[in-house]
Amino acid sequence: MSYVILGRAIKSEYLALGTLLTTAGISYIAASGGSKESPKGSLQEVKDSVKIDSSSKEEENLMDSIKNFIAEEEKASKH
Repeated sequence: MSYVILGRAIKSEYLALGTLLTTAGISYIAASGGSKESPKGSLQEVKDSVKIDSSSKEEENLMDSIKNFIAEEEKASKH
């Protein structure tokens, strides 16, 4: 069986193959994903940009102990 498209007779086998190939191509392109860009800025820039203001001495001591803990863990993870 054939169909008349734009004045030409096209077999149904060619239409089926075209549909399957088009679907496979679109799914391949969609699954491949986009380009992966590295995040802008370094870890130190991010740390410097986050400022934590404490309203009391206890909060300041807590923030210092958290900063010290993070620094110690970073040193330990570099080994």
